[in-house]
Amino acid sequence: MPTATISRRAADRLRAGHLWVYRSDIEQLESALPTEEAPASLLTVLDPRRTPLGTALYSTASEIALRLISREPDLTRAQYLSDLRTRVEAALHLRATPLAPESFAVDNTTNACRLIFSEADNLPGIVADRYAGLVILQLLTQSTAQNDVSRVLTDVLSAQPWCSIIVERPDPRIRELEQLPPASPTPLFSRVPQLSGLESSVVPSGARSSERAEPRDLQLSLQESNLATVFSLNGLRFHYSANAGQKTGAFLDQRLNYAAAAHIARGRALDVCTYQGGFALHLARTCTHVTGVDASRAALEVADRNAALNTGLSDKIDWIEADAFELLRDFSGRAPSPDTTYDTIVLDPPAFAKSKRAAEGALRGYKELNLRAMKLLSPGGSLVTCSCSHHVSLADFTEVVRSAAADAGRRVQLLETRGAAPDHPAILTLPETSYLKCLLLRVE
Repeated sequence: MPTATISRRAADRLRAGHLWVYRSDIEQLESALPTEEAPASLLTVLDPRRTPLGTALYSTASEIALRLISREPDLTRAQYLSDLRTRVEAALHLRATPLAPESFAVDNTTNACRLIFSEADNLPGIVADRYAGLVILQLLTQSTAQNDVSRVLTDVLSAQPWCSIIVERPDPRIRELEQLPPASPTPLFSRVPQLSGLESSVVPSGARSSERAEPRDLQLSLQESNLATVFSLNGLRFHYSANAGQKTGAFLDQRLNYAAAAHIARGRALDVCTYQGGFALHLARTCTHVTGVDASRAALEVADRNAALNTGLSDKIDWIEADAFELLRDFSGRAPSPDTTYDTIVLDPPAFAKSKRAAEGALRGYKELNLRAMKLLSPGGSLVTCSCSHHVSLADFTEVVRSAAADAGRRVQLLETRGAAPDHPAILTLPETSYLKCLLLRVE
């Protein structure tokens, strides 16, 4: 078994419950080292005294060089795959019972959730999301982006009665950082309808039905149609396509925050960085009118289609293609009027801080957005403000919002502090899993 001797600092961090070792903390690699040609390697991790700390996935390229998968040393690949199966089954059981039972209820008002959340489910380098019958996989490290891992995942996930198709959709940036080739666009698994349309059969990726061969153009059209679906969140319907959108597609971590925002929303609402309309559609249930803002025309086109899926919402929502900072600066610089004053504002920007070095600039950005929004709110208005930057702590984010309130001269009540939905669990010893912050505020 290859070994990696790490620094005392990194060893102390692992003993305290963290799961990552950065490349700068590796002091020595020994024995049959992994190579770029064969990166799917497991290493036994040793402290400076050569005391084993466990077994980790190793990456030849990532700054996170080691991800601990077991406190047992010398774990073989076969043992890892066996543990993988057990942990995937446990993750699915958790979602179906205490974490997100509503996502599997027969009423189908919610049929989307995160099934696997990497380290939070003791499955480093693996993410899986469900959108109705479609499962989107992300294999994020050299050691998980392998055929043996995808076979185990496909075997367990395809056994779920609601699963109709499994597709790997990699994050291109992470794929590049990990020096991995592009993933195959072919589904890993699908239940392809027969030509008669009266029955279905399970057709593994790349295989044809032995009884009824289908023309290639029909296979392609079936594949394309199966990569698009409609899923439900909190009784609202949304379009999803595996070929478009950010990350795995929709922001399922905000599922319960959408509902909480709608509960306190009223009057005229502004949803800034609406993306595909998640908050906007929920606000439209309780507000008289909603304006959704995003810099992406493609995202707004999907948001408009999502509104049309839900009876009575399209007439209550309009969309503005604009930069969030420029629009709020413009609106807040005008004299107060019915056109530039809102009763409810949601701020849900993308992650501003991609690294620790970017945190200071991110805090300035959060302050400006919140300051401008508070100036636009009517007395007693509701502000829902979010940050998904894990390099910005809850304490720092809350302080920025407090500072914005002081500069705006507004008295602000904190109604609730929220995080990601329970199907995105956080690990106390891995702060990076506590990434989403959502503050529900009343601005007097």
